[in-house]
Amino acid sequence: MIERINSLVAEIDSIKAGSLEEVEQLKLKYLSKKGLVSVMFDDFKLVPAEMKREVGQMLNDLKNKAQQKIEELKSGFEQKKSDISANLDLTRPTDNIRSGTRHPLSIIRNQIIDIFSRIGFTVAEGPEIEDDWHNFSALNFTADHPARDMQDTFFIATNPDILLRTHTSSVQIRTMENTKPPIRMIFPGRVFRNEAISARAHCIFHQVEGLYIDKHVSFADLKQTLMYFAKEMFGENTKIRLRPSYFPFTEPSGEMDVSCNICGGVGCNICKYTGWVEILGCGMVDPNALENCGIDSQTYTGFAFGMGIERITMLKYQIKDLRLFFENDVRFLQQFTGAF
Repeated sequence: MIERINSLVAEIDSIKAGSLEEVEQLKLKYLSKKGLVSVMFDDFKLVPAEMKREVGQMLNDLKNKAQQKIEELKSGFEQKKSDISANLDLTRPTDNIRSGTRHPLSIIRNQIIDIFSRIGFTVAEGPEIEDDWHNFSALNFTADHPARDMQDTFFIATNPDILLRTHTSSVQIRTMENTKPPIRMIFPGRVFRNEAISARAHCIFHQVEGLYIDKHVSFADLKQTLMYFAKEMFGENTKIRLRPSYFPFTEPSGEMDVSCNICGGVGCNICKYTGWVEILGCGMVDPNALENCGIDSQTYTGFAFGMGIERITMLKYQIKDLRLFFENDVRFLQQFTGAF
């Protein structure tokens, strides 16, 4: 027992620490309930009676020595910290830290959300990994529907029922399944399609879709909502044009163009000299889609729309190559300093 005490005394004399955290670890090692010194006191009961006085005195000296050593180490670091604080020049100018920027897609996403929130639309989001029902079947896509091929879907090889969502319409379905009308919401998010990457296309892109379901909702409501959005996003002089189109989940369906904000509708290479640029698809929600989600199509009607955030951003900032959004080139991103 005496040899163990002497050995521990020598060990404590030689201990060093590089930080306050290490001092705390040393305190736990020697003085905690299961520390080396505490264990020695537990073993004291095994010492013969004739040696207890001598060993007891040695144990008390050992404990005091350990406590004193820990306090010395701790005081040294606290003093050093105090000296640094005392010598700190608060009038010294700071280093020039370069401010970051918001990504242009985030800027436009926030603007779109803000515009629709002014007219009562709230935001909902959903999973990027979806099942066939929410991404296709509930939206009126039959198993052999050609539109499934148009989507160029990334399916999970081990389970063809699971896929990366091709649109945020899947969140519309989840919302209609779990929310009673009236529903007035937009659905921003990232989507995936197996497309060749080019200046005009990418396998990853971002969408904002919208849904409004209530009694007596008409196509006129859809048109006025989209006209309001276009003027708020591109300017008061913006005009819109609706063209007939086809989507499995809306009927009637349409594509919406806006007057080119670059040439003012006169014609340029951006609008292919037509004066118009397509920005979104829209239509009245197909009754089958309502019924698939448990909504009575005889009582409720609604409209839906969807737009690519990249397309809106390219028009807004006159960006000609979609790949710039994904390359993380600081020179490109710094052009949006101060934009929110």
